Amino acid sequence: METHYIQVQRLQLPVSERHGVPPTSAGVGTMIFDTQQELLWIGTDTGRVISYYGSDLQRYTSLQAHPVQDGPVKQFLIHEKGVISVSSRSVHLLSRRGLTLWHISEPSMIALQCMSFLGKDASEILVAGCQGVMYKIDVDKGVVVQSVPSQYEYMLMRLCRYICAATNTGAIVFLDIDSLAVVREWQAYSSKVSDMDARTDYLVTCGWSARPYGGAAFESFAKVFDLKKLEQRQPIPFHGGAAFVAVNPKLGSTIVLMSTHGQVQVVDVAHPNTSALHSPFLGSHMSHLVLAPSGKAWALADNGGVIQIWALDRVNLRYTEHAAPLEFADEDFAPPSISFDSDLPLSTVGMPYYREKLLSAWSEDPVYEVGSLPPRVDPEVLKHLSPSSIGYRAHNPRKTFRNQLDRLSIVGANGMTLTAPKFLSEKTHEADSEMDKGRRISDAEAFTNSGSTGSIKAAVPAMYRLMEIKYSRYGVDDFDFGYYNKTQYSGLETHITNSYLNPLLQLFKYIPLFRNLALHHTASSCLAESCLLCELGFLFDMLEKAEGQKCHATNFLKAFSSLGEDDCLARIYQHAVHLVLSRDAARKSQKLARSILPHSGTILAIISDTIAKHPQNLNPRVRSSTPAFSRVLKDSFERESNQRMWCDRCRRYQLVQSWETASNVPPVLMINTGLNKQTDGKQLWSIPGWLPERIGICIDQGRLICLEGEALRASQRTRQARPLIVYDLVGLVADVSSGENQKSHMVSLINGMMALSSPQPQDKPQWHIFNDFLVRKIDKDEALRPYNVLQHNWPCVLDPATEQPGSGTHVPIDTEFVRLQQEEVEILATGDRQVIRPTREGLARVSVLRASGPHEGLPFIDDYISISEPVVDYVTKYSGVSAGDLDPTISVRPLVPLKVAYKKLWLLLNLGCIFVGHGLIKDFRNIDIFVPKAQIVDTVTLFYNPARSKRNLSLRFLAWYLLKESIQSETHDSIEDALTALKLWRKYEEFRDAGVVEKMIDEIYTAGRKLNYKVPEKGAEKWVGGGLAVPGGKGRDTPDVDSGVSGPSTPVGKKTGGSEYFESPLK
Repeated sequence: METHYIQVQRLQLPVSERHGVPPTSAGVGTMIFDTQQELLWIGTDTGRVISYYGSDLQRYTSLQAHPVQDGPVKQFLIHEKGVISVSSRSVHLLSRRGLTLWHISEPSMIALQCMSFLGKDASEILVAGCQGVMYKIDVDKGVVVQSVPSQYEYMLMRLCRYICAATNTGAIVFLDIDSLAVVREWQAYSSKVSDMDARTDYLVTCGWSARPYGGAAFESFAKVFDLKKLEQRQPIPFHGGAAFVAVNPKLGSTIVLMSTHGQVQVVDVAHPNTSALHSPFLGSHMSHLVLAPSGKAWALADNGGVIQIWALDRVNLRYTEHAAPLEFADEDFAPPSISFDSDLPLSTVGMPYYREKLLSAWSEDPVYEVGSLPPRVDPEVLKHLSPSSIGYRAHNPRKTFRNQLDRLSIVGANGMTLTAPKFLSEKTHEADSEMDKGRRISDAEAFTNSGSTGSIKAAVPAMYRLMEIKYSRYGVDDFDFGYYNKTQYSGLETHITNSYLNPLLQLFKYIPLFRNLALHHTASSCLAESCLLCELGFLFDMLEKAEGQKCHATNFLKAFSSLGEDDCLARIYQHAVHLVLSRDAARKSQKLARSILPHSGTILAIISDTIAKHPQNLNPRVRSSTPAFSRVLKDSFERESNQRMWCDRCRRYQLVQSWETASNVPPVLMINTGLNKQTDGKQLWSIPGWLPERIGICIDQGRLICLEGEALRASQRTRQARPLIVYDLVGLVADVSSGENQKSHMVSLINGMMALSSPQPQDKPQWHIFNDFLVRKIDKDEALRPYNVLQHNWPCVLDPATEQPGSGTHVPIDTEFVRLQQEEVEILATGDRQVIRPTREGLARVSVLRASGPHEGLPFIDDYISISEPVVDYVTKYSGVSAGDLDPTISVRPLVPLKVAYKKLWLLLNLGCIFVGHGLIKDFRNIDIFVPKAQIVDTVTLFYNPARSKRNLSLRFLAWYLLKESIQSETHDSIEDALTALKLWRKYEEFRDAGVVEKMIDEIYTAGRKLNYKVPEKGAEKWVGGGLAVPGGKGRDTPDVDSGVSGPSTPVGKKTGGSEYFESPLK
């Protein structure tokens, strides 16, 4: 240690002063290096948490995290939010700035000792100790989510492949991360375990063993356990008595052992007989040893509270390689003194920062529209004023053009500018601070609740207004749709032609009978290219699987646009004949439903007969001042009219009163209110409770009876002989017209209790507003007062006996697209470039391959899509599609309609297949299909490290660097790209099994940064593993850990399906 490591800093912990106790030096309970910043965290024996900055150990924060009576801090865990500490009776999370985020202490917590993360996502931790109960704690919420009984008493915990937990009897228990079941138990020592550490595939432990004459002493061996094979390996001798152990974070097979007297030994697990022994003079009895994440520094502590930092280099010492900058406290500035007198302007007195509305703010009632204030006179004009016969005159400085004004910002009623949320790319590149992470949910609430904009009084709340998508240079994918929707119900995007149908499509989705009909028809063998019922089924299934994420109805709206209005309705209802009473009734309902799509609704499946009688034979109708909804609905069915008709009895023309009545009622009732024609009806809809949530309809002796409220409940209790059909209100579509300042549009108000995706039936109504991509829960009073069995017998080239796709089947996929519409851009007066409509792409080719079996790597789907729209750009260089490939008259490719290709992918999705590819998120979005994350293996995500770079690695660069293959040299081929993605995924599996994923990704980014992430030209040198190699050289193979070969390496390819990696079938 004297020859290699030097002592950089030595620090005595501050004196602990407690009431009634003489001052004493604080002891060290535990310590750890921060993995994200240059900090060393110390937990004292009095429950205080202290952090020190840099190699000089400057004091950064200090906080009494645990009560003094709880004893010392037992263990730390480093989280992105801060540091988690545990004492015997409590668990605490504090930020790196020293602020308490949450503190958990329960009566059942009496002897906590250790804790561990439950997986790499670090969202939950497991806390245990010398007691019979363990606790699962949600780190984000700061609550105990589950109490888990335990049959062991645990002292230490480390996370690797398993949760390695040391008991108070000297045993090591290996727990499964997901189920916490005991996988293996290993009796390492006869007394207790003093320290242990785990990294990659090894667990190294130190401990005491009982002696024959009594007592216990440190064993002279450090024991090693292979976590991959779950067996004990050859122990490492350490004659000084191994008390502490730490694994080097950068060299996974190198460990550091230390005794309580300060003797240190560095040894390689792969070669335990070769080691370096050091015996420096470290002072008194040692108590702790930790290694920095960079592997370049050690921190030691003794029983006297002395902290020592040892490192190889004092100048270039870094605890972590990619440390985030620290935030230091602002300097205190004394406020300026203000002398108050009659001449002091009140505007010089500052106001505190606030977000809520002040009590002194005026209401909107006394605000009137009076126009803008006159423009302020330019100071240059005031300087040169000269008197004239009428007023003053001056020369024009000509800073603006004639009639040109400066842009005025629109400010909301609460003083905040009502702007769209920040783009996702802006949030990614912003500084990591609390106030700069985009607008908060509270800001969204303030936005949606605001009712005025500027000096113009808005008659419509913000959540009912017309929603518009803002575009950045990254297109629509950069828009933050999650800002407008925090529910489990998905919204629909608006940048598509005919997207005004979105509210009606949302309402259709929550009608159970209509939804089941569409899904049942979609799962059939229908291959009609413009079948709207199939497209509705695809859309409903996508909305169901999205669970709150944004979707778009591109395919349905495209099919709808290609047909006429009458043809569209006929295509929908020709499959729904069994729902109505007869074909004649369906034909009449189509005529009544011609306004169903461009307006808010109509009545479905009603058979009308005309009954005429003399006026004297009619019963008088008594109308109340405020008719009930059931009365208005009944009168709508039985429409009255007066006309002159020939009477056979009187032998002359008589004034005859007639009305229509219904012979039967349908299972689904849609009503068109017709408020655009009846101004008097708007007053009825504004009455609270006028629209009932449930009505009953029956036909008795040719007359229609409509019931609601208490009359309906009484009829249900009596159980009369006449059939009564009860209708529950699913939702309604309303036309939002806000006057001359805003465009008119539609929104849907839907009862979420009717949602089929709910895991349990809801007892209370859950009303939501669907305003395109804005979805929000609303009050019931506000909503009621508006002013599967799959048939996969489709043709394919799979062998049904051996290659039947099912749940968990991996299928490599790649798609190619052509441009159907170029990007529309507007140049503003300021010179800025604003995207009005993004580029629209159409699916041109889809290829799906086998991932295993004797035909591994061969495609079973390779379809070119026949496109009826004009193609503005084939982008042949990136799609591999030429001008004649998609023309049915001259193409030699296997052309299929978009419906056929979409249905194949949809069936694979619903069969549970897992799609493997590169950049699948964007591909599935362009195809207009939603695939859950659990069914996607995207190589873009697998080989992405945001800590190194925000850049995604291209498929070509990954194939060149990892597979030594050259692809996409001239053009793209979807089969070759899908095959390459499969190989990269297999490669990633090998890296994960070898435990070198992070190291290999760092290697790739290092090479990419040197080459600007571009593949060198043919004949140039290749970058391999941190050095340059001659082209054609062999790739790197990963040796076994026991072989002793060190340095970065690629694992040996494992066989899949009985064969080594395969060559591309295109070669």
